[in-house]
Amino acid sequence: MILIGHRGLAGLAPENTLSSFRAAHAHGLAMVEFDVRLSQDGVPLVFHDDTLERTTDGAGPVAGRDWADIARLDAGSWFAPAFAGEKVPSLEQALGLCLDLGLAVNMEIKPDRGREAGTAETALALALRLWPDGVAPPLVSSFDAPCLEAARRVAPHWPRALLLESLAPGWRDQAQGLDVGALHLDHRPLRAERVENARGAGFQVRAYTVNDPVRARQLRDWGVTGVFSDFPHSS
Repeated sequence: MILIGHRGLAGLAPENTLSSFRAAHAHGLAMVEFDVRLSQDGVPLVFHDDTLERTTDGAGPVAGRDWADIARLDAGSWFAPAFAGEKVPSLEQALGLCLDLGLAVNMEIKPDRGREAGTAETALALALRLWPDGVAPPLVSSFDAPCLEAARRVAPHWPRALLLESLAPGWRDQAQGLDVGALHLDHRPLRAERVENARGAGFQVRAYTVNDPVRARQLRDWGVTGVFSDFPHSS
């Protein structure tokens, strides 16, 4: 089972920042997950929320600010004074650092309403241009079907995963229709038989967000193939 740093390594550094990716690498993680959305002027950037308040000194919707404005914000002081001045990275900056560090990547597409396909198309076009031949491509995931459909069109050979909160009725048809290879599931409602059902249907199963080592080991024993964690010890 692989341990995947959640938003870099969000328990030890400000989430979705270059410092968070460096922390993941420093603690021996081989893979990080991060979120991608678009600025008002269509620049793909690494950020989870649809508004700026929680993790920056800015305010308002991310989609209402141009990249040049977002790039000036402080995205570290909220976490700890030592990270004051940390910036929101562009997708280009994040991918470049991950390549330099040898980190595998899971890009979660986080679109604003009405920008689902456009967010995935823009992010994947940039990633395809930057990603070198011979290096395992990023894993692309999303809760939104239009994002995964766009990813399949733009980068058909890159792996994709459907994010779900639980295995509600119709999950199998949805995942098969989107032609994904994996399901990323909230660990809290997961049970052994649900993992077995998903694995039996041919899907890898990864679980989010697991910060308890005992729970991580239980999930591993059930057949979960990866867990997303904020801390390096959850394995």
